[in-house]
Amino acid sequence: MTRIDDTFARLQAEGKKAFVAYIMAGDPDYEKSLEITRALPAAGVDIIELGAPFTDPMADGPTIQLAGQRALAAGQTLNKTLQMVRDFRTENTTTPIVLMGYYNPIYSKGVEPFLSEASEAGVDGLIIVDLPPEEDEELCIPAQKAGLNFIRLATPTTDDKRLPKVLQNTSGFVYYVSITGITGSAEAEAGDVAPEVARIKAQTDLPVIVGFGIKTPESAESIAAIADGTVVGSAIVNEIAQGKSVEEVTAYVKALADGAHRA
Repeated sequence: MTRIDDTFARLQAEGKKAFVAYIMAGDPDYEKSLEITRALPAAGVDIIELGAPFTDPMADGPTIQLAGQRALAAGQTLNKTLQMVRDFRTENTTTPIVLMGYYNPIYSKGVEPFLSEASEAGVDGLIIVDLPPEEDEELCIPAQKAGLNFIRLATPTTDDKRLPKVLQNTSGFVYYVSITGITGSAEAEAGDVAPEVARIKAQTDLPVIVGFGIKTPESAESIAAIADGTVVGSAIVNEIAQGKSVEEVTAYVKALADGAHRA
């Protein structure tokens, strides 16, 4: 059982849906990013998705691309992202952290040292968007052996033939991408998402969390109502990009979390 498994078990016992918040590690700088991360659980965040900045983030829209560029310009590295998790863990040992990013920085560091350090730092799961299931031996299987959940994305184009392959070695939860395209590009519609979530849940016992295109407390509530929870990323990153204070960012996050928890 990982922290992620424990969190979903607790939420299920409480009859609540999960709220997952994404921020880019090191945006706009290490100190403010860490301060925001530390404030997220008190704002109602059940799981933190921490973006690891990369120079070629192909799945991300302009908002998160720019956040990654700001973080890299401020000196953020994969090692500093792992250090951020360590620093977070000095104050919080219960909230799960999922690292979301791309394989190249991990490959450059080396899979074994990365997994060893990630586990020691207090990372609970990985979302690596450019590693398909055909490459599971590369990182997914070693990560699970190291005690980390490996979370896979399913999309509107993941058909019934492909879905079992996507689910094969997934653990923690399934991340359903509610729209075709890049992050932050359109609004998610519960009516479109509901049958897709049902289709996935018919093939797995894992929780299904829906992300992409959720920007308001109302949309967080409507999407969480037809899934096991919801993820908000670009909308939160946009608040940070506007130079909002930690208090302003977390007030916005709390409104989103309250919406999801009302579902």
